[in-house]
Amino acid sequence: MGSRIRLSEPARPPVDLPSTVIPAIGEPIIRQLVHAFYQRVQHDSLVGGMYPPDEWEAAETRLADFLVYRLGGSQDYLTKRGAPRLRMRHASFAITPAARNRWMELMTEALAEAPLPQPYANIVTQFLSETATFLINRTDSH
Repeated sequence: MGSRIRLSEPARPPVDLPSTVIPAIGEPIIRQLVHAFYQRVQHDSLVGGMYPPDEWEAAETRLADFLVYRLGGSQDYLTKRGAPRLRMRHASFAITPAARNRWMELMTEALAEAPLPQPYANIVTQFLSETATFLINRTDSH
């Protein structure tokens, strides 16, 4: 006889999905990560220059809300901002491979500071890396 699936038990998602992060670790760690990231961005000549000086707090809130939403937490981002439409929202910024790489360097430093347990740190890093690459909209030569 083959193995039987008990229909009364919902299937557990694999741990490597982004949607498993917030249920496992909670929102505060992600908000701490984003705060540590923006502390770095504010002083960075390449990435920091993309932000209007009076937008730091709003930018931090938007990124934190987005990550919480994408990592399996509350839907506040959707309620406040609607569909992410990341490429459209970032189209006015010159996101070159160099800017993407610097963004990831700053985020990697923040990840080292935030208490994300494994394997969730790897999931978040991979998600952020793929998303940052997706947002590249200019070459370095422009």
